[in-house]
Amino acid sequence: MVGIREVAEAAGVSVATVSQVVTGKRPVSASTRARVEEVIARLGYFPHPAASQMRGGRTGMIALVVPNLANPFYPLVADGMQDVFAPRDLLLTVTDSNVPERSAVTIYRLLSRRVDAMVVAQFGLDEPSLAALREAGVPFVGLGQAPPGGGDFVHTDDVGGFREVVSHLVGRGRRRIAFLGGEEPAIPTRQRLEGYRAALAAAEVPARTDDVHFAEFTREGGRAGATILLDRKDPPDAIAAANDLIAIGVLDAARALGLRVPGDVAVTGYDDIDAASLVNPPLTTVENPAREIGRACARLLLERLDGEAPDVARAVALSHRLIIRESS
Repeated sequence: MVGIREVAEAAGVSVATVSQVVTGKRPVSASTRARVEEVIARLGYFPHPAASQMRGGRTGMIALVVPNLANPFYPLVADGMQDVFAPRDLLLTVTDSNVPERSAVTIYRLLSRRVDAMVVAQFGLDEPSLAALREAGVPFVGLGQAPPGGGDFVHTDDVGGFREVVSHLVGRGRRRIAFLGGEEPAIPTRQRLEGYRAALAAAEVPARTDDVHFAEFTREGGRAGATILLDRKDPPDAIAAANDLIAIGVLDAARALGLRVPGDVAVTGYDDIDAASLVNPPLTTVENPAREIGRACARLLLERLDGEAPDVARAVALSHRLIIRESS
């Protein structure tokens, strides 16, 4: 086990300074704090008092760790969690960990503040960070996929949902359907790409390599990616976006290029965030029940905290729903 002295030596500070960073009892400069936290994360140091208090006592605080706080899907998940936690007087804190380099520091900070449990969307979290949760004895639930090494998780059928929306486009006579995903390594991107390919294969529609493009899970990413797809000699007649933010960016790009939606290009999204029904034209999308996902995660955690859960990993699968609007 790494001790506080090893951390102090590696960071070039005193043991007292490391203690002040861990406890937060005295102010430490931002640069020193950042250096100490980087060393703590790299060496895998977790203060024993915090770990023992987490095992034996309760703080009443639950954490939700997501890839991107700007994505409206995740506040809806948090809202569903609040429905379950508020009656129990539990406080929910939400933070992001959108790159693996930050994940260890994020998990360390939460553990040092002695959260009782966590829900973690694993894109952006590395495996050592998840291992740290197990080492600290903190119950956690995976959001969207099974945690490496096993554990409780809540998910929907992203492969089936995306296959359904692409099949809808095929049924509307579209034959050059492009896929515009988020970051390529992300589990939702890979699962939705699998559904896209399965739908085209089932309809015997050719899948062209240059019709698959990756961007960020943002409106700006959708705009940039769609501009590349649409501003070429043989543009697609439909773009299936991996989430609604990307799809809204596609609408921006089509408008800028003077293209009609759905006349020149049909557009679909995924998640059914509130904005999907408010843009012009309203988006065809797949309802990914964010609030119910949050409620299901919270219920699994409460059962763990209350000692009522079985000693096996549990999976909760929720259904999706295709919502057809004017964009297709």
